Amino acid sequence: MKAFLAGARKRKSTDEPPRQAADENDDEPTEVKLAMLSSLHPQVEQDTLIDVLLAHDGSVREASAALRHVRPEPTKSGVIGHQQSLRQYARPADPSSCPPTTKKLKSKKGSTLHLFDPADVAEHTPCTIVHNFLPPDVANDLLKELLAESETFERITFKLFDNVVSSPHTSSFYVDSYEKLMSQKSEYYYNGAQLTDVRRITPQLSRVKPIVQDTVNKEIQHRIKTRYPGGRKLKYQSPHPWVPNSAFVNCYNGAQESVGYHSDQLTYLGPRAVIGSISLGVAREFRVRRVLPKDAETRTAQDADAEGQISIHLPHNSLLVMHAEMQEEWKHCIAPALSIDPHPTAGNRRINITYRDYRARMHPSETPRCACKIPCILRVVQRKRENLGKYFWMCHAGNVPEKEGCSFFQWAEFDDDGNPILNKKLVKPP
Repeated sequence: MKAFLAGARKRKSTDEPPRQAADENDDEPTEVKLAMLSSLHPQVEQDTLIDVLLAHDGSVREASAALRHVRPEPTKSGVIGHQQSLRQYARPADPSSCPPTTKKLKSKKGSTLHLFDPADVAEHTPCTIVHNFLPPDVANDLLKELLAESETFERITFKLFDNVVSSPHTSSFYVDSYEKLMSQKSEYYYNGAQLTDVRRITPQLSRVKPIVQDTVNKEIQHRIKTRYPGGRKLKYQSPHPWVPNSAFVNCYNGAQESVGYHSDQLTYLGPRAVIGSISLGVAREFRVRRVLPKDAETRTAQDADAEGQISIHLPHNSLLVMHAEMQEEWKHCIAPALSIDPHPTAGNRRINITYRDYRARMHPSETPRCACKIPCILRVVQRKRENLGKYFWMCHAGNVPEKEGCSFFQWAEFDDDGNPILNKKLVKPP
């Protein structure tokens, strides 16, 4: 540190740290490195300095060299919106050296890595994002329609740790036909209870659905070719085109309405499910983190870093595709915001539409039902290395207010395309 400060005082410009001094200080604590970068680049916000430092494996010299190429516009502290891509910072200081793609952004325990650029999102998360997804007039019509619908949305009630609680935001469920509406109300269960607010799909939701379907299918194929081993779909992933036949619409009214870390239920989606999610109105943070086994004796420091939080910023009129590895291997949330930029049409509200493909083979009539007479839910082992990734059916009556659950448990079996193979034999929980 002393050598760095001494060297810096001899320079007329603070644009670049002395090469040797900066290298000598690469073993300094992160706080010291950030102080160095902050003094050299006072116009750059702290969160960006952290991300750029991580992108360059903790090298102050390389991070500073990268920051000299781009002068990001300052943003309001705590307000979520667009920002220039971090990809521009992850470039080598020497243009003749390796290309930017060899530098990888990394999550770290105890910090949040913020991603804005679609290429960064696709590389470091199980998602892809499409900005300016719909024509502006179509997005605006859809937003206005759903803002009116949201005035009568409800909060879902369920039981959590023996307490009856309500969801921290309002929502409603939309299906294509009257027959599906009645089926949803009588046959399907969510968090152990039947939905009471099920509606026919609206004109604008119906108008947008084929656009979502076409884009999501293209993104699925692109991810298979570019991200999956051998350019082949994942085991249990459906080989058929993704066809959305239902949609959850959520309304987050104000900066504090949120939803905690969770994975979406696979019960009717099947394993390796894909979800298409549209964001309208106020921009919010969508945070993801990897789920790793909690076996204490086998966990490493790298495991802790791998679980680091990653924030994907969702502006108005964006489509986020949650790919086939998302629900089994990651959790996601909408975090409370310190403050938000009001949207000219939505005010402080964010409307989120998650289009889903409910598989016919995952209908409650095709899956196990326990003695409680409630269709079982499908889950996957995430917490222990033993049986990690195996699916199982379990009773969910314990989540229903005024009901007690039972100990029903059964391993779930699927063929390579994710179709259930029913096992009549009851086994003990893991």
